Amino acid sequence: MQNSALNWFPGHMKKAQRLIEENLPLVDLVIELLDARIPISSQNPMLRELLGDKSRLIVLNKADLAANVDFWLKKFRDDNFQAVAVDSVKGSGIKQLIALAKSISASKTNKFAKFGAKPRSARAMIVGIPNVGKSSLINRLAGMNHAKIENKPGVTRAKQWIKIADGLDLLDMPGILYPKFDNPEVALKLSWIYAISDEIHDLEQIVCKLLEVLAEKFPNSLVKRYKIEISGDGHELLNKIALKRGCIKKGGIIDTDKALRMILSEFRAGKLGKVNLD
Repeated sequence: MQNSALNWFPGHMKKAQRLIEENLPLVDLVIELLDARIPISSQNPMLRELLGDKSRLIVLNKADLAANVDFWLKKFRDDNFQAVAVDSVKGSGIKQLIALAKSISASKTNKFAKFGAKPRSARAMIVGIPNVGKSSLINRLAGMNHAKIENKPGVTRAKQWIKIADGLDLLDMPGILYPKFDNPEVALKLSWIYAISDEIHDLEQIVCKLLEVLAEKFPNSLVKRYKIEISGDGHELLNKIALKRGCIKKGGIIDTDKALRMILSEFRAGKLGKVNLD
């Protein structure tokens, strides 16, 4: 990034923080949704303070796009968190998520059963940074299009209670980012998955860095997708891909902007294969 620290905290995210604080007493469980490709970098350190000792379930979403998922699940479980991997688009892991949420909440949902009352539904709050797939997950859980899906950081802004038929009530919360990124590497990773808008940073810089990281960690993904030789820095890789894909303007000039947006789009769609960048 151009700056050592990036500030990006739109006003609606401040409102989201306040909503979480106000509604936390209403729920039994917090479901923290992370991107399985960057399971550490997509955590929001502000949530640790906001949630306190509230029960938490870690959900690694977009697991179909991620490598080393089992390693990260074990790491979270070793840290005494319940954790599950899901693909909210195709539905894998959803039944396990529901079962875990109900199990974690059982001590509260069953407390009236000893007096003859029917156990109430578990109440969960879903939180996470923008663009980790909260709307897709809620739609999958609810079985219908309750939440409007739009692939832009921070579009789910209003508080929504959603009744799940099998005994789980969900409170969706807007995506919330921390106000300052002291670690430029974290800011880069969040930019790659579009948790930070493309409009606020140097697109060429983040794509070239992405290509360098992929060339180091997952070189076969670039070779398979773009049929290029892995050599040189990110700018050289960018030029090779642009030439292979015909991103050329009149006069034989490389259309850098077209190539940048194509690479980012294909990475975010999982077309470069399964990766893990943490």
